[in-house]
Amino acid sequence: MAAAALRAQLNAHIAGMYTEGVVDEDTFEELRGGTAVEVSRLFIYDASELIDDIDILMEEPEVDFDEVEALTQQLMRCTSSVGAQQVNLACMHFGNFYAIQCKQGCLVSFSLVRNEFYIVRHELEIMMQLEEQIAACGPNS
Repeated sequence: MAAAALRAQLNAHIAGMYTEGVVDEDTFEELRGGTAVEVSRLFIYDASELIDDIDILMEEPEVDFDEVEALTQQLMRCTSSVGAQQVNLACMHFGNFYAIQCKQGCLVSFSLVRNEFYIVRHELEIMMQLEEQIAACGPNS
């Protein structure tokens, strides 16, 4: 596929991410100059690690809610790097349950955090693949 067609596909994909609320347009547009792929990779890696760490804590018989809160705050800061507002909102909802130390509520609401992250991760991975395909076409395509 020609680079121009790939660029059009990339732009349409990113516009769709804005329309669907996957990422915040103002935040993500600041990254489009060349750091979007790297910031997206870092976000995916860091958020995956944090979600795994929270998941491990939630599986403990006695949950350390203070540690869950600290990790969730880190996750929320991480989501701001790409403007993943839906993940951030899900984290805030999750926070309502760890604040009252309701493990069952945490487990249910944390599944929403995880699902919202998976949506963002999937869309960012598509964007990164398109960027790689454009780069592979070379500068003269």
